[in-house]
Amino acid sequence: MLTKLKKRIIHELQGDLSIKERPFLEIAHRIGISEDQLLSHIQKLIDDGYIRRFGATLQHQIAGFEANAMVAWLVDEKDIKKVGKIMSSFPEVTHCYQRQTSKGWKYNLFTMIHGRTEQECYAIAKKISERTGIKEYHILFSLEELKKTTMRYF
Repeated sequence: MLTKLKKRIIHELQGDLSIKERPFLEIAHRIGISEDQLLSHIQKLIDDGYIRRFGATLQHQIAGFEANAMVAWLVDEKDIKKVGKIMSSFPEVTHCYQRQTSKGWKYNLFTMIHGRTEQECYAIAKKISERTGIKEYHILFSLEELKKTTMRYF
């Protein structure tokens, strides 16, 4: 069970880190503990599996990756894990999910791919198709970003 302090630490870590020499010192001051204590708690949260990773988020449009697409794949259920692992190995794939099918929508594996152009996204999907042997897929390009946030738990 997470203590109040650990929940507060997770809450603070969900936001952006300051671009400073010691961003964790600022967080420690807000919480009311030392930087060393904070880092020790963070390490324990990592060791216990609560925190999986720290990462930076690139604003891909500004960096020149203006096209992105959700690719819906039709994959035999028995091959989902194997195919998902192969698809996930592509650096252009940022998300890979198995999803439930529904009447009129048979696709069950989804990847989000990013490219500089739509043509590049098509080429990436084709490479993924060739590597996995999955020939039936549908590419859905993003038209407009309406909301994009990081999940906040506490």
